[in-house]
Amino acid sequence: MIRPMAAKAGTALFFELNFRIMKPPVIIFLLLSLAFSTFGQTQADATRWRGPDGNGIYPEEGLLKTWPADGPEIAWTYEGLGEGYSSPVIANGILYVTGMEDETGYVYAISEAGKLLWKSPYGPEFASSYPGARSSPTVAGDLLYMLSGQGQLVCMIAEDGTLKWSKDLFRDFDGRNIRWGVTETVVADDDKVFCTPGGSTNNIIALNRFSGNLIWSSPGKGDVSAYCTPLLIELPTRKLLVTMTADNILGLDAANGKLLWSHPQSNQYSVHANTPIYHDRAVYCFSGYGKGGVKLQLNEDGSSVTKKWFNQTLNSRIGGAVAVGGYIYGSGDSNREWQCIDWETGEQKYSTTEVGNGIAIYADGMLYWYSQRGELALAKPGPDGFQIAGKTKVTLGSGQHWAHPVINNKRLFVRHGNALIAYQIGEDL
Repeated sequence: MIRPMAAKAGTALFFELNFRIMKPPVIIFLLLSLAFSTFGQTQADATRWRGPDGNGIYPEEGLLKTWPADGPEIAWTYEGLGEGYSSPVIANGILYVTGMEDETGYVYAISEAGKLLWKSPYGPEFASSYPGARSSPTVAGDLLYMLSGQGQLVCMIAEDGTLKWSKDLFRDFDGRNIRWGVTETVVADDDKVFCTPGGSTNNIIALNRFSGNLIWSSPGKGDVSAYCTPLLIELPTRKLLVTMTADNILGLDAANGKLLWSHPQSNQYSVHANTPIYHDRAVYCFSGYGKGGVKLQLNEDGSSVTKKWFNQTLNSRIGGAVAVGGYIYGSGDSNREWQCIDWETGEQKYSTTEVGNGIAIYADGMLYWYSQRGELALAKPGPDGFQIAGKTKVTLGSGQHWAHPVINNKRLFVRHGNALIAYQIGEDL
């Protein structure tokens, strides 16, 4: 159901609402300020794209090591999400996911039993080439952040979807849209929310996540955005924000937006949709359309990088990869193989085409693959190859199989167009 206020106001009026903030007594104000400060103390308080550490690895245990012949049991499905490719995020026992209906984007709040709690519009969505919602929400404390494919950034109350503030990245920050629409799940940390308008002046920005006011702006290298969700890395001496824009990998000081270093990375369509991977004071940044990936070693305080190696075979376009046990696992774009790459040397150790290329996540010693052909597979990486331990086909839903699966509470959540499917992949729920 749609909240009555949102249904009555409509999308156009929705963004024109002015919220009045009543001034409480000084003591209450101080207590509220302290509470908000506590909510934003650590990145762990905010949901992250591709798992709690933003690396595609989920800390679940007690999961099935093999699947039945017809795949894991489906616990429930919800088939009313509209069009979209975004993944759900889970916070406070609620699944939040986005979708598009009649060119308007909505946030849907769904219970752990698969029931719709509420849905609320966040504005016009990208409705041309591959129409639908692109980005996942980010939830931090009691607030939710969503960036549309049309550059509209909104902050909502996570409990019911009420709008708190909104910004237009194109109008307010000289941002520019890109061929297939802005596709970035924003990063929230402490009192900040980070995003990439892609403007020549305001290339990457940090806003106060409670008010929407600008904290800092960086011109970066002046590139447009490149479908990339940034990675926030906590080093001993600073927090480092790493992202990819049209032609460059960028490393910024998250406190003030200072550009610390850059490294060239370009491909045919300026698509760099994979979040960088951080491990052992190095970042791995990789792209499709035949490009490949580079490992950049950080110095002690993250202020500079040294190129360690470049590998062209793992040229994942939008499927991500995981780094586990000294190896990188992911699939290619032009070569369409699932590959094992040595983290130290960049050498390909082995590959397989048993499952179509697609998305990789990891939990409890096993890889979970979701192919662009709709295959859902469980695989164990071995010393000489991948061991397929289960496979099924995602038949519910619509459109492309592009949304990244999510694991939570021994369930595997797969979004396919208008459908969200919850597979039971562990016992004793």
